[in-house]
Amino acid sequence: MPYLEMRGISKQFPGVLANDHIDFSVEQGEIHALVGENGAGKTTLMRILYGMETADEGAIILRGKEMRIPNPQVAISLGIGMVHQEFQLLPSLTVAENIVLNREPRRGIFLDRTAAVQAIENLSTRFGLGVEPTVRVANLSVGEQQRVEILKLVYRHAELLILDEPTAVLTPQETRELFAIMRRLSSEGHTVIFITHKLGEVLEISSRVTVLRRGRVTGVLETARTNAVELAQLMVGHEILTTQKEAAPAISDETVLRVEKLQAEDDRGLMAVNELSFEVRHGEILGIAGVEGNGQRELVEVLVGLRPAVSGRIYLDGTDISYEAVRQRREQGLAVIPANRSLEGLSLPCTITENLISTRYHQPPCSHRGLLNLPAISSFAQELMVRFDIRAESPRLPTRVLSGGNLQRVVVARELAAVPRVLIAAHPTRGLDVSATQAVHRELLKLSSEGVSILLVSADLEEIINLSDRILVLYRGMVVGEVSASQANQEELGMLMAGRGWTAGDKK
Repeated sequence: MPYLEMRGISKQFPGVLANDHIDFSVEQGEIHALVGENGAGKTTLMRILYGMETADEGAIILRGKEMRIPNPQVAISLGIGMVHQEFQLLPSLTVAENIVLNREPRRGIFLDRTAAVQAIENLSTRFGLGVEPTVRVANLSVGEQQRVEILKLVYRHAELLILDEPTAVLTPQETRELFAIMRRLSSEGHTVIFITHKLGEVLEISSRVTVLRRGRVTGVLETARTNAVELAQLMVGHEILTTQKEAAPAISDETVLRVEKLQAEDDRGLMAVNELSFEVRHGEILGIAGVEGNGQRELVEVLVGLRPAVSGRIYLDGTDISYEAVRQRREQGLAVIPANRSLEGLSLPCTITENLISTRYHQPPCSHRGLLNLPAISSFAQELMVRFDIRAESPRLPTRVLSGGNLQRVVVARELAAVPRVLIAAHPTRGLDVSATQAVHRELLKLSSEGVSILLVSADLEEIINLSDRILVLYRGMVVGEVSASQANQEELGMLMAGRGWTAGDKK
């Protein structure tokens, strides 16, 4: 008898059948991967298991008994926990305070801090999590914060852990550490469901994999008896070819974007970008690698005009745009794919069409003599939906009904359709499936070949190496390494990203 079964699970959203009579099962102590295209129904299925959504049909059987899971509190009481892509931690509290929140050991009416710290140290040692209980979460790396989330679930006696895209922002070294933790959890009898788009990781860490396509199961395989090609075909229905920048003619000497000694503060008033200087040449893809939290977000915001610079200059085609407004920068040829699509890239209540024209509604052909040209707008939206495979019944649907991957497609479609002088692409394929990722990569390479200068910010080293001409590594807001992509390898870049081999005062 499986440890967990989900039988005949169906879930309908407006215009979308997310889950279509899905059968899914895992064994106790198993690391089970769940893969599929964006919109295939992976996250919906797991949100149903965790009590964040209610199935229209179907049953959940846990340890042989049918269960009703109306909310996450019930899920946690049943031993089911989930680590989301966006961590649920309070930065101002310590590791211990975050972990025991609402389940505090007490001495009378007071928190027993000694008991809390001791309990966390014991669990951290037992599962090889390497977490220091007294450190504030704000001072932890992304990988360390993820370990805190896992430890929080273990502290709450979770026997089944759902990990949603857990390696999306980790260095190669942190990914290896996470896999070691997953294996330790499995050896102790915990069950892990691992949602990912990285097929190499599926083959490395899981014992079985369930593949979804358009809301249905297309395969349940033992990973030892499959390969990435077969999994990709089950996911998308055809073979996926790797996209990589080919050896190209020498990059032009013409500098399109130049940044000189740029400094910017983060939201806490601390220096996040520290005297950063670089240039992007005509048709070049310059990769910016780094673990999140090392100044990438602040750099992008300063470049597009959303955050003021403390000092330094930004030049676009030789023109100083350091103090220009966002619209003026766009009109001079700057486009951006922001890292947070929901907060910065889209207005979720607005329609797909409205989001697609949001940066050009005031320009022809979308408008004529101050009036919107509705036929032209409709044609433009339909064209982009087809070109970028935005999956929705109508461009008039509100954007909030789309899956995460389709939300990203809307942002990418709007920005790439502009054919800018400079494109700032911040994590352009985060949350995208293998097919959509390849489509975005092809579009970026096409733009580069047409002379568009691209600043590619990503924590995915394979993406950085495959697409870039040059790579800069950021650590604590400074460039700690520069290398030609043709000579780069993930191990060395990962070491630089983690700050290893670098000391304060180094400027490489």
